Amino acid sequence: MTTEPSIPVLEAVPNISEGRDLGLIRDLVERIAAHDVEVLDWSADPDHHRAVITFIGPPGAVEDAAVDLVCFVRDHIDLRNHRGVHPRVGAVDVLPFVPVHDLSMADAVASAWRVGEEIERLGIPIFHYGEASAPPGRGLAALRRGGFEALTSGWPVDRQPDRSAGREAAHPTAGVTCVGARRVLLAWNVFVDGLAVEDARAIAASIRERGGGFEGLRALGLRLAGTGRVQVSMNLEDPVRTSPVEVFDRIAAEVARIGGEVVETEVIGMVPDTLVLPDSAGRLKLPDPGPARRLSQRVAAHVAARRSGRTETSDRTV
Repeated sequence: MTTEPSIPVLEAVPNISEGRDLGLIRDLVERIAAHDVEVLDWSADPDHHRAVITFIGPPGAVEDAAVDLVCFVRDHIDLRNHRGVHPRVGAVDVLPFVPVHDLSMADAVASAWRVGEEIERLGIPIFHYGEASAPPGRGLAALRRGGFEALTSGWPVDRQPDRSAGREAAHPTAGVTCVGARRVLLAWNVFVDGLAVEDARAIAASIRERGGGFEGLRALGLRLAGTGRVQVSMNLEDPVRTSPVEVFDRIAAEVARIGGEVVETEVIGMVPDTLVLPDSAGRLKLPDPGPARRLSQRVAAHVAARRSGRTETSDRTV
């Protein structure tokens, strides 16, 4: 009996502080795709002023592509000119690594540490978070408190970088990069009508973990200036442990109580399996993302391609 060889697959999901220059974002995607990785998805939002790119591949190739991306972004994005509704501390703001096939969390942490060391050589200070911090579990909210501007004149007493790059403060244009390791999470926005942004902020405060709400849920209430739409913007760290449907139902109930209506759910990046279960998409008012956005299907296809000796790269057009 023969055993199929291991096909380790690492996912990286860099969040970049640029959501308006689509030409530059396409350049970033092409730069990543030039490595031996597969770009699964990318999206950009002008109000958040943020782009999210998802790519997978062998750990070494993913690490190389990530460092190359940071080098390019360092030279092309100036945070001094950046304003958006999403909190940020870096041009490449967060850079998580996720073990998605034949890898352990320890492997993803090792990748995060290696990439952090290489980014420090580019002159950019590093904070490690998630499973890559010491001790594990450091959150992003505290690291991003006050934004990039809070780090330009020196390190706050409670926020010393893990890798300073020899600096006494953030890089003057690229800020800092938060490099982490984590499980698959759900990044999503629930759009509401009939509510003021203050209502959305109150709902976000009541449902997030820090406010006594759902475990592993981070939430903000935002108004998008470009469209005037109001949203509850969320990260759910473990969509298996905490049900997205239960979170959505709580939001919908609070919105209805105030006199508003939930109109749409938007997923940023790839869609975890918990959102493609029977009736989940319709109940959440989530447009069918199709198989191209379903993480498990894309990883399975990627593994099959590597087993057969094929490699491919692709990206989704905005």
